[in-house]
Amino acid sequence: MTENRVLIFDTTLRDGEQAAGASMTIEEKLAVAQQLERLKVDVIEAGFAASSPGDFQAIRTIAERVRGPIICSLARANPNDVDQAAEAVKPAASSRIHVFISSSDVHLMHQLRKGREEVMDMAVSMVKRAKRYVEDVEFSPMDATRTLPEYLYAMLTATIDAGATTVNIPDTVGYAIPEEFAQLIRNIFENVPNIHKARVSVHCHNDLGLSVSNSLAAVKAGVRQVEVCVNGIGERAGNASLEEVVMGIHTRRDFFELHTGVETTQLYRTSRLVSEITGFLVQPNKAVVGANAFRHASGIHQDGLLKERTTFEIMNPTSVGVPGSAIVLGKLSGRAGLRARLEELGFHLSQEHLNQTFQAFKDLADKKREVTDRDLEALMAEQRRTVSEAQTYRLDQVQVSCGDHIIPTATVRIIGPNEEVLGDTATGTGPVDAVCNAISRVVPVPNKLVEFSVQSITEGLDAVGDVTIRIQSGGKSYVGRGVSTDIIVASARAYMNALNRVLAITGAQAAGKGTGS
Repeated sequence: MTENRVLIFDTTLRDGEQAAGASMTIEEKLAVAQQLERLKVDVIEAGFAASSPGDFQAIRTIAERVRGPIICSLARANPNDVDQAAEAVKPAASSRIHVFISSSDVHLMHQLRKGREEVMDMAVSMVKRAKRYVEDVEFSPMDATRTLPEYLYAMLTATIDAGATTVNIPDTVGYAIPEEFAQLIRNIFENVPNIHKARVSVHCHNDLGLSVSNSLAAVKAGVRQVEVCVNGIGERAGNASLEEVVMGIHTRRDFFELHTGVETTQLYRTSRLVSEITGFLVQPNKAVVGANAFRHASGIHQDGLLKERTTFEIMNPTSVGVPGSAIVLGKLSGRAGLRARLEELGFHLSQEHLNQTFQAFKDLADKKREVTDRDLEALMAEQRRTVSEAQTYRLDQVQVSCGDHIIPTATVRIIGPNEEVLGDTATGTGPVDAVCNAISRVVPVPNKLVEFSVQSITEGLDAVGDVTIRIQSGGKSYVGRGVSTDIIVASARAYMNALNRVLAITGAQAAGKGTGS
């Protein structure tokens, strides 16, 4: 298929969630999917339906409530996977089933322990099975970049004949080099006789730091779908970064002569939402959406920027949704001012939600002389977490006594699922340890704290602190986030958030995640 538009296939909710510690609740997945809809991606791979009841329900919920993009489920090449994927995406306005199977000799020998002919038959029969449910079927030969070329060509030819409308070329282990990967794509166009009947896609991992380079090299070679994750998250070193691939094509239209349908002004907001939900902080020097992406420290750069922005900026910050001004709100600001600024930042609130947020804003403004955009983003993230935890445990009050000559002691009051008031007191090696011990005495979730980090949202002694806590429970990792001008309170909120995520996810999911291309 020849066209000038590159489709953006987002797999944050499937491959991105396979990153260690990135498990999301159904409500969180829906929030990400709705933001991806605002971003106007073409395809949302909402999960792996057969991997767990929770994944199935998340896909089903997204298929029911997100109407713009194509909603896709991954499926291994077996009947149960395909059938469950079909059922999960059934309510979608536009649906896709993505069938995959290993194709490289190393995978066939050591993982599948099957011969090439048997694997070929499985691929073809499952594409045909998927085609009975949906018109839009994607096929991926996993580990394609280490697959014998002649076998790869034959598998692609056979699955297109079986009904695949998209064939995806995964660099599953991040092995390829851009020039080599582009040549593989050209060879596929030359050696697969029916390739004109399908759209060619790529899915690149970042093990050598080349996922975006490989993806863009493939686009130049004729690929018209790229599979990406927000912030480049995913298994091991992650996947190709959505924002980098999109802005690479957008900024260098002179080179690619192509475009995407992505609403680029939503990139920053999408990045922040995924970071907040997964607990994976965006590194300051991250391209496009990092905190330093549009900051200039060098005097020469600053001088050039003041004279003409394009001297040292190839992208306009506002084009990716980075707030273009530094309007500061304070305790005298009203609802109208707060609503206007939140809408500029991409938050559109109902009157009821605005009233709740305004009270939280006033509480924050009483503690800080100025409330910045970053403070507002943190406030909205905390509000979203509070709403999502309404049916579980809520932190009502925390009090700590500590010092260099006394044993740190914490007392907490917690509202339970049935609105009962619960409380307890505990000691610890420090104030945070004491708070976590006190909460653990109330909330019955066995766990081990494995990571604790604090980040200042803004400058100054009155800055809002953002605490990330990662815990292990039942062999899985869960993240919690909390913000406050008081680090101890932020820590308590983060720990509560992590515990509530354990309860939400384990209550809905009985099996582990699957893996894919």
